[in-house]
Amino acid sequence: MRSHWCREDPTPARQLRPERKPNKILEDPFLHARFLGSSPPPKIERRAPVRGEVGAGSWFLCLLLSLPPSCFCSLIGMAAECESGNCHAWAAKDPSGTLSPYKFNRRTVQSGDISLRITHCGVCYADVIWTRNQHNDSVYPLVPGHEIAGVVTEVGSDVNGFKVGDHVCVGTYVNSCRDCENCNSFLENHCSKFVFTFNGVDTDGTVTKGGYSGHIVVHERYCYKIPDGYPLEKAAPLVCAGITVYTPMIRHNMNQPGKSLGVIGLGGLGHMAVKFGKSFGLKVTVFSTSESKREEAISLLGADNFVISSDKKQMESLKSSLHFIVDTASGNHPFDPYLSLLKVGGVMALLSFPEEIRIHPATLNLGARTLAGSVTGGTKDTQEMINFCAANKIYPDIELIKIDYINEALGRLVNRDVRYRFVIDIENSFK
Repeated sequence: MRSHWCREDPTPARQLRPERKPNKILEDPFLHARFLGSSPPPKIERRAPVRGEVGAGSWFLCLLLSLPPSCFCSLIGMAAECESGNCHAWAAKDPSGTLSPYKFNRRTVQSGDISLRITHCGVCYADVIWTRNQHNDSVYPLVPGHEIAGVVTEVGSDVNGFKVGDHVCVGTYVNSCRDCENCNSFLENHCSKFVFTFNGVDTDGTVTKGGYSGHIVVHERYCYKIPDGYPLEKAAPLVCAGITVYTPMIRHNMNQPGKSLGVIGLGGLGHMAVKFGKSFGLKVTVFSTSESKREEAISLLGADNFVISSDKKQMESLKSSLHFIVDTASGNHPFDPYLSLLKVGGVMALLSFPEEIRIHPATLNLGARTLAGSVTGGTKDTQEMINFCAANKIYPDIELIKIDYINEALGRLVNRDVRYRFVIDIENSFK
């Protein structure tokens, strides 16, 4: 789930993008700023030059000379990065999304930073979205990955919370303003200057690059300690898939033993919702469109019940029976059939981004039900979640791969052929 956060300032890199097909989020300035991170890029009209006008080469030179210095330097730097750098990585070079080896330069460690050697990186569907430019805002070369686990190798002079050798995670964002109401409440994921871990624009104007790489430098505020003994490869998915379901479950008090939880979808997020639900002492029902997932939902993950959501008889039998529902389904789907399963005052948390939501008002009003949205979590909740997983022995189910398998893995992810999270063995991939 990357998927889906906010940044505010327009950037030179964004302004260079050509016009693309209309998109509701792209064309609406508010939606663009809220979900994609900047004002919509200016439209560029293309036509043949007429006598007296500069030619294409001269026009491009004029464009370069008109750019702000930071943007011009970034372009030169990007060209240089293709040749050398201090960080090995795999990157997508164009909207085909195909990744290949790449080198670039990470920044030096500043006073509040830590540098970590990346050992593992989880594979999220956000990696598919941005490597393939599905939101029309990708900046290439693009190094994806925002489920990062590794070992601290260097700390800045002002860092107090980490030391060399610590096991740490880095999640979906690496910066925020640190001064707004949300940041002061440890809700940095809702800061208007939130910076994505990859394909974001940091405060120095550089485009961020993610965890499909050998190391990363991050301000200590956006790093999380992994408790002793918790496997690094299992820790990586916690900072996206784990926190994305944990946050709404805690916010809406879905941790009350004896109550009932419905989980829609059984992928990377859904299987973590089942694990948290069982750990909280809830009676868990999994909803899926695939009968093939029944055995794994009940026998492997410990769900109490499994329902085929397209079976009206099965759905009707659960009407007004659930206290909570966590909706992780990524595609378009109806909402009324699920909302009708909630008890009076029940809460359904939506974690995905369907194209639209259609609800009959009576479905909400007559049962005093709530449909709530949620996306990732703040730094305080993220550390709390990691500690909870370690204390209660909650581990994501993963398939460990090498980086040279990533293109096949992304293809399998698109086809939903993974149980339940790919994790790249970075440490042994760049030897």
